Amino acid sequence: MPLRKHASSKKKVASLLEKKTLLSVIIFSLILIPLMVSLYHYLKPVPQGISVKGERHETSDFQFLYDLTYENAKGEVEYEQEISDYIYHMIAEAEDFIVADMFLFNDDYDHTNPDLDFPTLANDLAELLIQKKRKSPEVDIVFITDPINTFYGTYMPETIDQMKDAGIEVIITDLEPLRDSNPIYSGFSRAYLNWFDTSESSYLPNAFRAQGPKVNVLSYLNLLHFKANHRKTIMTEREGLITSANPHDASAYHSNVAYVMQGPFLNDLLASERAVAEMSGFDTALFDSFQIKSKSAETNEAYTVQLLTEQKIKTSLLESINLAQSTDMIKIGMFYISDRDIIAALLEAERREVNIQLILDINEDAFGVKKIGIPNRPVADELIKGNSSIDIRWYQSHGEQFHTKFLLYETKEEVTMIGGSTNFTRRNLQDYNLETNVRISGAKGQPGIEDMLQYFDRIWENEGGTYTVDYSEHAEATVWKDWLYHIQEWSGLSTF
Repeated sequence: MPLRKHASSKKKVASLLEKKTLLSVIIFSLILIPLMVSLYHYLKPVPQGISVKGERHETSDFQFLYDLTYENAKGEVEYEQEISDYIYHMIAEAEDFIVADMFLFNDDYDHTNPDLDFPTLANDLAELLIQKKRKSPEVDIVFITDPINTFYGTYMPETIDQMKDAGIEVIITDLEPLRDSNPIYSGFSRAYLNWFDTSESSYLPNAFRAQGPKVNVLSYLNLLHFKANHRKTIMTEREGLITSANPHDASAYHSNVAYVMQGPFLNDLLASERAVAEMSGFDTALFDSFQIKSKSAETNEAYTVQLLTEQKIKTSLLESINLAQSTDMIKIGMFYISDRDIIAALLEAERREVNIQLILDINEDAFGVKKIGIPNRPVADELIKGNSSIDIRWYQSHGEQFHTKFLLYETKEEVTMIGGSTNFTRRNLQDYNLETNVRISGAKGQPGIEDMLQYFDRIWENEGGTYTVDYSEHAEATVWKDWLYHIQEWSGLSTF
């Protein structure tokens, strides 16, 4: 009898061990599967035609534009806006084709808030494109935008439906081929969460617009991947415009910059947009008919322009910062700055006694919603610590954002500006988002170069108004915010 009890006990132990082993295998597999999925989508190759550095083209045709919101000497808020007007001019003048790629293209904000009242930028742009197509049906129009404007497939805005009905080719960017910038979440979501709600029923509140259409679980699951087609560009057969501005109603009063180019540069810009269309499943044969119309060769080609997209933007930024010497200046105007390599390069340049000036958004306002100053305030604190000679000023907000994204590298003879859609953050600079920038170089004294320098100095010196305030006005050295910013930047668990 004792022997039987002993044998039975051994069987129970063995069975228990088998169950524990099986449970361990299941738990290990449940962890391993999203980890492997995460690693693949974090490291997979970028699609063909994405992340490119174009040829350097010589041109005499370059124009610098800006939008500025500021207080004049009487304390009244003024708006100087050039970018939208120029885009409307481009649409009116187009004779062959228009290709636009715009991130935010909607009227999403809290329309019940009496303090929020904005121009109808999205509707105005859509109406102009529709009128253009009706008046000139021979002009092909391709409009590329991000799925955020459909809340990731939940609904189709009326403006987009109207554009489609008018014969405009509308492409909602397929973000799936892009790398995942939020791997901790994305691996788990791809492996498990995306299977839970595949219905088209919409019953959850709209986070972008409380009065907007209801959305579903899958929409929020896609939102949390935190990746985007963040480009902001428009081109015709004659010229192209690259900007930091969105045709988004609640962004109407943001301060932004834009660059207008002509000539062979446009071939590179067109190819980069064709790559996005192809990645999104669009039949790009239409692009074969688009022909760039360059002016005849000129002898006074004053500027060198080069297209940069995605990670190649970061490469070019680091090259400029690392080249700077003690007789040079680096001037930055930025909505978000958090990339660790860029910060390290700036600190190293400061040790070489490079004169560095930054104008930063205070990261406090977002379409009526208050933010807590991340990432710019903890980054600014890091840059000026100790005996640092880096000089920082904050753009004075009136509820809008200092939404510019550029770096100026100034030597005694030459100036280079790198600017466009790209914030200086990991997500924007490491082949996760789609981004478009341009690198412009030229000798001092050239009109476009002087326009860029005067623009920065006007803001820095508060010439003719109040644009910026001293660093001390919004200085902040908060340990928990510093840790939070580092964790968000490293992990991708953030919207910047």
